[in-house]
Amino acid sequence: MQLFSTFIHSSFIEMAVATLEKKGISKEKIFIVPLDNRTEERQVFDTIHRSDGTSLIDVGAALATAFAVIGASIGFKLAWGPIYWGLIGAAAGFLLGFGIRLYTEKVIKKKKRLLKGKHSELILIVECEESEGEMVENILFNHYALGVAKVK
Repeated sequence: MQLFSTFIHSSFIEMAVATLEKKGISKEKIFIVPLDNRTEERQVFDTIHRSDGTSLIDVGAALATAFAVIGASIGFKLAWGPIYWGLIGAAAGFLLGFGIRLYTEKVIKKKKRLLKGKHSELILIVECEESEGEMVENILFNHYALGVAKVK
């Protein structure tokens, strides 16, 4: 049986390994692999093959509608008329909404993504007998493993 667990890089992984060795798991059956976490910035614009589920035009569409109505209403009193001012209002509202949404995705949500949660930095693989599986799993969780999986 193999147990896979993920950890953040800390002294707890060394303490987990030492505890496993004290319980009779040999060094040859313990394997630690460091992970390369993503360093490049996420893409904001979606492609045909990848989408993150967020829309950049939703606020722009709402503001375009509102500004078009306001522009058309005021356009009755202005020289170019309500159609041109409605189109100008729609374009201005869409650009303003798109800019607001782009700002929130690039600046505000980027900070939240960086602060949110703990990221796995190491994978610890332990090979043991099925009878020892529960004990090894408890040791790993007691030493703050982020997750543990068993493979028989």
